[in-house]
Amino acid sequence: MTLSAQTIAIVGSGAIGLYYGARMGAAGAEVRFLMRTDLDAVRARGSVIVHEQQRDLELRPARVFGTSAEIGPVELVIVTLKTTANSVLPALLPPLIGARTRVLTLQNGLGSDEFIAGIVGGERVLGGLAFIASTRTAPGEVTCYHPGSITLGELGRSASADTHALAQQFRDAGVELNVVDDLLAARWRKLVWNIPFNGLAVANNVTTDVLCAQPQFAGEVRALMREVQAASAAFGFAIPEAFLTQMFDVTPPMGPYQPSSLVDLRAGREVEVEAIWGEPLRRAQARGVAVPRLEALYGRLKR
Repeated sequence: MTLSAQTIAIVGSGAIGLYYGARMGAAGAEVRFLMRTDLDAVRARGSVIVHEQQRDLELRPARVFGTSAEIGPVELVIVTLKTTANSVLPALLPPLIGARTRVLTLQNGLGSDEFIAGIVGGERVLGGLAFIASTRTAPGEVTCYHPGSITLGELGRSASADTHALAQQFRDAGVELNVVDDLLAARWRKLVWNIPFNGLAVANNVTTDVLCAQPQFAGEVRALMREVQAASAAFGFAIPEAFLTQMFDVTPPMGPYQPSSLVDLRAGREVEVEAIWGEPLRRAQARGVAVPRLEALYGRLKR
């Protein structure tokens, strides 16, 4: 197998970073994990572990580092930090950048692609949307409940041959991946689910089954979806009504699911309010789109 990226740095070794890093490492890439709180425990064990329904995957030896300077330049940087930690990226990213380095952000919401482009240059930036259900369950360990897929694109341009080659490397590592030519359109489509379900789950401290089952919540979910649809259309990205229906209908079978923002709230961590709700709201208002429900939800989440 030909590797598009021989060396990979994982910036944000939580549930998503550990999962994809272990996958890519097991397929032959040299993966270097940037860790802080888990660093000593993982060094002592010598591995990172992914628990899945069918089998466990253990990447041994695990290359783990406490600073990006220790990691050094790599061919691919995968950023899986929460957007609430983006203030550290101007210091973390430059030591990882070489002549041919690409930076892939798998962060939520809007704005991260442009923010990272301001640090490393837009020509290096790839954006990805990770549709995955996984939880970090111990230092250097993640449990994956559903592997889902990644949607991959480039910032402000169609996908290049290099991006298609990287996509194949992910597929060879067992990751389902779709390449798109319009990254921003894909990000708006993901917000159709994230804005109502993550937002209302946090605002009311309830799981998605409650949001679907109780009529007042379900109506608000659908209304928020239509506001995202209208805002997206103002940027030239048409989202069909059938997609909104699909995003609602796939949710009840998840049962009492805790969206990632609700997990953060209940764990006492900062919720990604600006990336998921604030930035879409500001962009919609800048285009003259009325989104009163999103504005009200954002106001509740900022408290």
